[in-house]
Amino acid sequence: MDLSYSPADDAFRADIRTWLEANLPRSLREKVLNHKRLNRDDFASWHRLLGTRGWSVVAWPKEHGGPGWDATQQHIWDEECARIGAPGVLPFGVSMVAPVLMKYGSDAQKARYLPRILDGTDWWCQGYSEPGSGSDLASLRTRAERHGDHYIVNGQKTWTTLGQHADMMFCLVRTDPGAKKQEGISFLLIDMKTPGITVRPIITLDEDHEVNEVFFEDVSVPAENLVGEENRGWTYAKYLLGHERTGIARMGQSKRELAFLKRLALGQQKSGRPLLHDPVFAAKVAALEIELMALEVTVQRVVASETKGRGPGPEASMLKIKGTEVQQALTELMFDAIGPEAAAFDPAFLEGERDHSIAGDDDAAPLAAYYFNFRKTSIYGGSNEIQKNIIAQMILGL
Repeated sequence: MDLSYSPADDAFRADIRTWLEANLPRSLREKVLNHKRLNRDDFASWHRLLGTRGWSVVAWPKEHGGPGWDATQQHIWDEECARIGAPGVLPFGVSMVAPVLMKYGSDAQKARYLPRILDGTDWWCQGYSEPGSGSDLASLRTRAERHGDHYIVNGQKTWTTLGQHADMMFCLVRTDPGAKKQEGISFLLIDMKTPGITVRPIITLDEDHEVNEVFFEDVSVPAENLVGEENRGWTYAKYLLGHERTGIARMGQSKRELAFLKRLALGQQKSGRPLLHDPVFAAKVAALEIELMALEVTVQRVVASETKGRGPGPEASMLKIKGTEVQQALTELMFDAIGPEAAAFDPAFLEGERDHSIAGDDDAAPLAAYYFNFRKTSIYGGSNEIQKNIIAQMILGL
């Protein structure tokens, strides 16, 4: 297996880097690199700009408006976007529901929704988790009952990321309560403006409104919004989660954050020399960098496999586990590097309401919120404990 880049790949990287340098708005770049919070307009404006070139959907084939890039080119694109500090394109429409529609959706669903995902007309959210149904997703209880040409949906979803902005939700609902857990679930597309939907904010420990709980009370959904076959939603959900878990590794972002960590540690003094030169702290950074290098090789192996037409398998679970462990370790070492000053918390600064933190250290000010926010990464997308069970079953045969 050849994991090196070809001359054509290097030329592609150079072209992408040149375009990003010329087109990424400086204000967005500074927000990302300085760990500021992004608002709806930040995500939407960047998505629209990329959509004009088909680059908002880099994994899509040309037939649906994508650039037709292979897996290596997509990986290079992700790396270069992370390196320069570009906002990530939100995955819910582009890389979660869209692959499901391409594989299982009707022609009418593809024709309506895929162009609107590409250009950013529709903002999507995910209706999977419920109170009591997280990693054990097959226990979900939100009901959808067929009445003529509509489904009537009742129930609740939770941890709905950015649902306060969403136009559409892809939602798992129980359509056959008498079937085995996985066999009675269907996959519905729900317009978030439909009467009977209530979105309530969940304010997290970092004082951010990123997630929500969503209530459905006699919500009428056209039967034409059913994806695939009724009661086959578990199959579509697993297909979607394979794509989600591969992306959670965030290889490029972790490489960028490692560089930030080293810069932080060089700016801190311990016993009269930079903290990064302290043997104990330097050993921690080196151990993490080795983990990151090993993760990168695994990502490249998956990329090479996908280039040959093989989709994500249990390797997606491996990337999810190690990728999120690396991300959390990076935030922990950033906290360690700054020390007590990292505890300072200034939400107004993070929201861009003032240019500098009241705590006096603009690098330190976002770190508490950043640390707490990344506690979730080992949980969402299927907790790491669940991913270990998948690996044990699919690879080790246990």
